Amino acid sequence: MNQTGKSETGKSDMNLVNMNDRSDMNFTQLYKSVLDQDRAPVVLCGLDHTVLYMNSAAIARYARAGGAGLLGKSLMDCHGAYGSEMIERVVAWFAQSADNNIIYESRNDDENKDVYMVALRDEDGALIGYYEKHEYRARETATCYDFEGGSL
Repeated sequence: MNQTGKSETGKSDMNLVNMNDRSDMNFTQLYKSVLDQDRAPVVLCGLDHTVLYMNSAAIARYARAGGAGLLGKSLMDCHGAYGSEMIERVVAWFAQSADNNIIYESRNDDENKDVYMVALRDEDGALIGYYEKHEYRARETATCYDFEGGSL
């Protein structure tokens, strides 16, 4: 693997993570934990728009739309005609090129955040799904390294 994170074949090579002994490592659990710990909503969808995963922040955020009950359902059922059309257009754009991986979706001034749609790809660059990424722009108010303050 070179410094760009790509192998000599040019493919992304996440399997070459520098670990001494990976025999007991379950990377699926590690990756899921990263998503579970994110304070922003994370909803992963397959190419047929089925909701495959929601972290607890997403379940809480979308509680009025069904929360965890959205798992296994079509994301399109939660959107109107315009939203569904834009999702279809973005997924088609993702499919056009392995370089098409993120697109700005919207701004929410009330929450001081920007929202993006992000392509999910396999190790060969094939499109396998997508998710919505929320990036909050507000300055963190927690005290640095506040071990006594508990979780954020």
